[in-house]
Amino acid sequence: MLLQDILIGFAFYLIIEGLVYALAPSFLVAMAKLLPTISEGALRATGLIAVMLGVGLVWLIRG
Repeated sequence: MLLQDILIGFAFYLIIEGLVYALAPSFLVAMAKLLPTISEGALRATGLIAVMLGVGLVWLIRG
């Protein structure tokens, strides 16, 4: 069950990533150009917030 959930999560990740590349490639390039201008601390904080939101959503859904 856990392995199946992990694989489904990875599949959804691939679907979302693929949609971004397919539907908004110019937006993705613009965001990649902006990344060097954002401080490491801001990127780290954003990543940690995303992780916490993801864990919270999984906890609520699987609760």
